[in-house]
Amino acid sequence: MTLPALAPERARDLVDRLRGHRVLVVGDVMLDRFIVGRVTRISPEAPVPVVHFQSEFTRLGGAANVAHNLAALGAEVILVGVVGDDAGAERLTRQLRDSGIGDAGLVVDAGRPTVEKVRIVTDRNQQVARVDYEQDADVGGDVERELQQRLAQLGGRASVLLVSDYLKGTITDGVMAAARTLQQTGVPLLVDPKIPHLDRYAGATLVTPNHHEAESATHRRIRSDEDARQAALAFRTRARCDAVLITRGESGMWLSSPDSEGAIPAVAREVADVTGAGDTVVATLALALAAGATQAEAAVLANQAAGIVVGKFGPATVTIAELLDRVSPSPPQPSASRSLV
Repeated sequence: MTLPALAPERARDLVDRLRGHRVLVVGDVMLDRFIVGRVTRISPEAPVPVVHFQSEFTRLGGAANVAHNLAALGAEVILVGVVGDDAGAERLTRQLRDSGIGDAGLVVDAGRPTVEKVRIVTDRNQQVARVDYEQDADVGGDVERELQQRLAQLGGRASVLLVSDYLKGTITDGVMAAARTLQQTGVPLLVDPKIPHLDRYAGATLVTPNHHEAESATHRRIRSDEDARQAALAFRTRARCDAVLITRGESGMWLSSPDSEGAIPAVAREVADVTGAGDTVVATLALALAAGATQAEAAVLANQAAGIVVGKFGPATVTIAELLDRVSPSPPQPSASRSLV
């Protein structure tokens, strides 16, 4: 079964209503730093490529990339997470502010570094190596209590709650308990999960595992739509969540909820990099639900956003204009006639 496509009029209406909603994001914030160079030879010291430096740039990653995607679509974003007392935190905070996202929800933990992934890539966008700066043990004590307080203080007027879990220590049992307390006010709680924390997401409105995470959680291979259907039902039982959206890469998505069930075919026109695509999916889902979409409509819209972002390199965002063009493209203009006389 395939979920129906959105009618252009309905799609335009939903996209037009994405702006202005308040979304609370809690999760593992990080920086993605890219060192770009040209490879022309192998090192005489070891069988590794020699990279001649050309440029370097940094992008928001993890939960910060989710927040960036939301801001790019016009949301008012509250971001709650943990940073270190270091230069990485200063760079991350600066980039958040440049993107229109405040730092009032960031808690400083001097005992750990700001999470940073440094990728060395060639000028053809091929990754050579990655260096991770992180401490991934769960936060505790004063830091965990401060996260819970920031959630309670900042999340009261949110239209949607979004948990972005990268297993870097932010999403503890206590933090999830604080998120569920906010959920009891009647707002949906979405989770971009990691399977070792599956029991922590009980009661979530919608969970968005990828293909491999769904297989791992349910001990089922997913090779067809029917496999996806059965795995999604098993995942809902295992995670004790209301609904699940399995992202399946080139095979699209599968939604399983109390109100609708079905496949959503992939729509990517070209694929440059899938890094951060899951962040775009969950951000678009959350904002579409805040705009009044059904879960099926939100999933179809998120699929369109994913089809745009995978055509870009590294963690990226989708704009309102791009999404409008994808869901309701302008008709081709007739070419002007020319007189042959």
